[in-house]
Amino acid sequence: MELQEFSFGNFRSFKEINTLNLAAAKLKSKYRHVDEDNLFSTDNSENISFLKSKAIYGANASGKSNIIKALVTFIRILKSSVKDDKVLNMVDSFRLSTETENEPTFFQIIFWDENTKYRYGFELDDENIFSEWLYGKPGKKEMCYFIREGNEIIELDKTNFSEGDKLNSLISDDADNELFRNNSLFLSTLSSFGFGKISKRILESISSFTIISGLGHQGMYAYAGDSLEDEEKKRNILDFLKKGDIGIEDLNSVEISNKDLPEDVEDEIRKDFENKKRKLLLSSRKKFDDKNNFVENETFSFSIHESEGTQKLFELSPFIYRTLKESKVLIIDEFDARFHPLLTQKILELFNSKENKGAQLIVTTHDTNLLSSKLLRRDQIEFVEKDSYGVSHLYSLAEFKGIRNDASFEKDYIHGKYGAIPFLGKFKNILD
Repeated sequence: MELQEFSFGNFRSFKEINTLNLAAAKLKSKYRHVDEDNLFSTDNSENISFLKSKAIYGANASGKSNIIKALVTFIRILKSSVKDDKVLNMVDSFRLSTETENEPTFFQIIFWDENTKYRYGFELDDENIFSEWLYGKPGKKEMCYFIREGNEIIELDKTNFSEGDKLNSLISDDADNELFRNNSLFLSTLSSFGFGKISKRILESISSFTIISGLGHQGMYAYAGDSLEDEEKKRNILDFLKKGDIGIEDLNSVEISNKDLPEDVEDEIRKDFENKKRKLLLSSRKKFDDKNNFVENETFSFSIHESEGTQKLFELSPFIYRTLKESKVLIIDEFDARFHPLLTQKILELFNSKENKGAQLIVTTHDTNLLSSKLLRRDQIEFVEKDSYGVSHLYSLAEFKGIRNDASFEKDYIHGKYGAIPFLGKFKNILD
């Protein structure tokens, strides 16, 4: 699938509807390879080229992470609204204006799957879904598959979206309407039936997005550890670590109990192994004699002896591998946390390479090292700025007029030319 747009409004710090656009703008970069390598095209009816990556910048508390949270909320509600009647509690509207406090939150996604363009969205609050819509464009003309208002389907394409007609008939025959609640999505309900093939395909496509925090969490560490059991994935992880100049020669996951732990393991970790067997990740590094001749590999406990940056690269590597191999969408919040700037640059270059045939990377970052015309097109650079009313605004560098394609993006950003930077006080007076 190819992600073209994600729009959201009245969500956390975003009052108006804002759009994250992954369709390439009609512009030329200073370097020809950037325009050639950083885009990919499919045989779609609109001749759209898609961006392989997007970097989002902004000051702390500007709202960058709220873009990621909007995507997470949208996807989780789509996946879980049928079975979890509490999932709408995730909706968090903009609270700093009386204008929006009683208005619904807006979500819409536009993506392509096998040359068909889909536009799907809904409006809701933390209790009810007010509207929902799905449009498809398998040819040159966009068709309305269905429109829902409240608990009523007010428009339905019985020919091109016959599965919707089947479910609508079941709902009409259901006196208590147990099939379709005011807090569940029509598309999600449809996908749970065997005849809901288009709906299931759309849900699976959107659910294939991988969204993770660059700060890491236990689930990522466990997933990466389990990936070592697959030889191909293990080779890829080790290759990632070696190219990241980490110095690790090998990684292995072994099942051990409390009594097998090394003596220098912290009490907190030792307690976690108490009365049960768990997997311990071991890293190997080269050991040398006094003449710098290789002797053997020395083994270490990965979680204790390796740096946070090394652990983060380990955690991210299987997700990056899967995204590139399967041409999926990977979204990383706090991308540069714990990483050296040269390493973030190499990962970005990997996505913006000829070898990448259709994967897309979206990151939030403070790493201005990436703001280079040698790395990114202007439409690949996004900014978030919060105004004096607490409202976040999302905008692209491509929207600025008069920006030369050989401009120093990093220098101009630091000097405030594009906004989205903090206005800092004089820290030297903090102890006065």
